[in-house]
Amino acid sequence: MIRPLLQIVIMIFITGWISAMPASADEIRPALLDIKQQGTGLFTLTWKVPMRGDRVLAITPQLPATLELVGTPTLQKVPGAHIERATYKGDAESLPGQTVAIEGLAAVQTDVLLLIQFQDGTQHSAILRPASPSFTIPLEASKLSVAGDYWRLGTVHILEGVDHLLFVLALLLIVVGFKQLLAAVTSFTVAHSITLVLATLGVVHMPAAPTEAIIALSILFLATEIVHKHKGQFSLTEKYPWVVAFVFGLFHGLGFAGALSEIGVPQHEVPLALFMFNVGVETGQLIFIAVVLSLVAVLKKLPLTPPRGAWRLLPYSIGSVAAFWTIERVASFLPVAS
Repeated sequence: MIRPLLQIVIMIFITGWISAMPASADEIRPALLDIKQQGTGLFTLTWKVPMRGDRVLAITPQLPATLELVGTPTLQKVPGAHIERATYKGDAESLPGQTVAIEGLAAVQTDVLLLIQFQDGTQHSAILRPASPSFTIPLEASKLSVAGDYWRLGTVHILEGVDHLLFVLALLLIVVGFKQLLAAVTSFTVAHSITLVLATLGVVHMPAAPTEAIIALSILFLATEIVHKHKGQFSLTEKYPWVVAFVFGLFHGLGFAGALSEIGVPQHEVPLALFMFNVGVETGQLIFIAVVLSLVAVLKKLPLTPPRGAWRLLPYSIGSVAAFWTIERVASFLPVAS
């Protein structure tokens, strides 16, 4: 069990970290530029841009000159994003070797996921960043590029996924011993890997709102388990950590799949993209665990005495945040009385 003083310091760190994260923990924040060839000489373009408050990020795609706009684009606002759809005509054979760029990317802190699909099944994907805001369409898609892009997406997603990491943190507060912790983390990994793959492939489906509510409820459950453990009461998680981690990990995997569906998976490299996204999730999770355990190791050496009852700070804070999320997410899908 992490000492009360360490809980105070960790809670200060977590509070600052939470305040810097997006409000929706399972929302992947890069913009999306999806270009698909629909017929001879016709391309549909979907341009999804994140919003900050009521403001759409000031970034604009710069397309190859061989693509010419047909008709008027349609505009749509969805929670947290602005979507533009348009049709272009152009010569598909002339696109390889040309460049797609994002104007204004250097001024904002976001990435752009670029997906290009031709009618013959050839696909290309890339992540455009402020340091590299352009992509030259190659003759063939690079497996290494797909692997690197989706690994990075998975890593960034878990490090920005406040609810997933709070679940892992709560496990760290309950589970005693390296073997028990390894079993719990491995069980959580196996479970969310299963549902991530099945949901992304369309084998299983669960609406996003109930999934997010159950994820929040899983954190609230672990917060109460921390209190039970401290008071010497029976704790299901302490006795069977791998079982609890596996059951709730299934729902966390559905959350990962919902986030991944927002950006799409290149159809020519589905297994590779899924595998590397999951590897990225595990990379971010291990980074988080290493940071917490390193912080604990350093702070244990400090000769400080915590105030009485300080142990309550971390579980009660985690529980309060989780309870708020649970109520908010349940309210989002319950019918509103007229």
